[in-house]
Amino acid sequence: MQRTIDLLSALSDPTRLGAMRIIWDGGEHCACELMARLDATQSRMSRHMGVLKAAGLVVDRRDAQWVRYRRRPDLAQCVVRVVDAVLAAASGEERIAA
Repeated sequence: MQRTIDLLSALSDPTRLGAMRIIWDGGEHCACELMARLDATQSRMSRHMGVLKAAGLVVDRRDAQWVRYRRRPDLAQCVVRVVDAVLAAASGEERIAA
């Protein structure tokens, strides 16, 4: 039960949800790209990515001065389905608001 709470908590913030939307494509994304696309400072983005990493959703790799993030490749299918559902629901909310 705690794992589910941690997962949903990690996805509850708009910046983290936006980062997951970007990362969920399966590619590797530089922290600088996430910062630019989400209009976030380096410290704020680092803090949010730390939460996603602690929840087991993303992995990172150092590349000189940059950190690159990607979707954790060995996620359980039940976790993938939860994230897919949260991202779909968030997209639906954005369309309704527009």
